[in-house]
Amino acid sequence: MDKIDRVTLIVLDSAGVGELPDADKFGDVGSNTFGHIAESCGGLNLPNMEKLGLGNLTNILGVKPTTDTTGAYGKAMEKSKGKDTTVGHWELAGLVKETPFPSYPNGFSDKVLQELEKRTGRGVLCNLPYSGTKVLDDYGEEQKNSGKWIVYTSADPVIQIAAHEEQIPLKELYKACEIALEICNELSPVARVIARPYIGEKGNYTRTANRHDYAIKPDSPTALNRIKDSGLDVVAIGKINDIFCGEGITETKGTNKSNLDGIQKTLSALKEDTKGLIFTNLVDFDMLYGHRRDPLGYKKALEEFDSYIPEILSNMGESELLIITADHGCDPTFAGSDHTREYIPVLVAGKNVKPSNLGVRESFTDIASTIENLLLGTDLDNSFSTLI
Repeated sequence: MDKIDRVTLIVLDSAGVGELPDADKFGDVGSNTFGHIAESCGGLNLPNMEKLGLGNLTNILGVKPTTDTTGAYGKAMEKSKGKDTTVGHWELAGLVKETPFPSYPNGFSDKVLQELEKRTGRGVLCNLPYSGTKVLDDYGEEQKNSGKWIVYTSADPVIQIAAHEEQIPLKELYKACEIALEICNELSPVARVIARPYIGEKGNYTRTANRHDYAIKPDSPTALNRIKDSGLDVVAIGKINDIFCGEGITETKGTNKSNLDGIQKTLSALKEDTKGLIFTNLVDFDMLYGHRRDPLGYKKALEEFDSYIPEILSNMGESELLIITADHGCDPTFAGSDHTREYIPVLVAGKNVKPSNLGVRESFTDIASTIENLLLGTDLDNSFSTLI
């Protein structure tokens, strides 16, 4: 496979394209993020992803199948035993997580909470799986009055700590999250601890853009480490740096304030003189629209992203390519769990990309292998061999 100077990998966080064969083991039979958003909203207008072959991956109202694509297309199965952000991104970078992280449907143990209270000097409220917006409605006022942390979890292997920014300084919240990660590493394994600052008054609490994720390090080196160690750049945009705990990253452009912020930072990175990988996560799809069961908001965000694809491509050189994918599903119309066990789309574009059907890939790691082959000149078997 010919070498490429730079790859831009954009993760549309949670944009799945239909249930995986093992969806029954995760309670996700019938899920289809792209397909059901389109059905519930009267169709999607995604002309640029349609040209790349998105409509060939699942039935999406408004996005037609086509044999005359401008890029390569396929979909990939998740081999890791999970459906959360961390294991999805790790697998995209070549690392399969054979043992799933535990989740906490009944909250965390008394021992975890007692240690958190002891080491931070503040009490704890909630300690249940909760919607990130409803937990503020139910506990925000008590948190403001008591100064206690709001601690909650979800279907994901995470512990989330919320605090009002005007009452508890961000620095103190971030430190508490670092402490919580240390405690969980000892007592209750999680993939991430998430700081959830908010502002406002009763009945109008709003989470701010100062969210910060504290993740455990990947179990072993990933494609990011190998690309960095070869002397190339690995530019992380959005929460990528958090997900990989800084491993294999040469530059980070910070946590996104919005999808649009992430798109603009990606465009800015494309204009810089780097070689290697630009790795972007667009989190609004999942955080604002999937989890909050907002198919119309999801539709608008997908259409906004699609409108920027021509500009992204126009900022790419002759020896560059773009890969658009996801990390799991989060069907906002699905009555079951939050994240859904789905195929992810694989759309590849670039001046040297051959229009082709990449088929159904057995693992997200095929994306990592392709990137390594293109950038480093390796010869990993599970790559997209007909890409350029």
